[in-house]
Amino acid sequence: MKKIVALLIIGSMFVSCKQAISEKDIAKINGYWEIENVVLADGTKKDYKINETIDFFEIKDNKGFRQKVMPQLDGTYLTNDIKEKISISTEGSTFVINYETDLAKWKEEIIEIKDSTFVVKSKQELEYHYKRAKPFSLK
Repeated sequence: MKKIVALLIIGSMFVSCKQAISEKDIAKINGYWEIENVVLADGTKKDYKINETIDFFEIKDNKGFRQKVMPQLDGTYLTNDIKEKISISTEGSTFVINYETDLAKWKEEIIEIKDSTFVVKSKQELEYHYKRAKPFSLK
């Protein structure tokens, strides 16, 4: 019986482990990110091998924008100059990215921020797993 209780306690510790995100981690979002995969609400995972567009985030003092850009073969990026306004807020102990365009408003919970990975979760329970985009050039 003691073994079962010990296993349950250890198991619950692994399940409840979640990266503690701090205010200083928010700065890690700045830069170019590409979607690596999306985990759907039912647990199904969709991998993205090639991305025609990547997301550029710029945040200062918890406000900024996200912009879709298209990498070019010479290492530059093309853009259509459409920027989604974003702000970072807290809801309880979680950080949230609030997006706003002329047509819609939505938010995503920040699940994880590391130097090379970034995960957010939408209201529809979709988890977007980003990886830091690496520039390339054929020059």
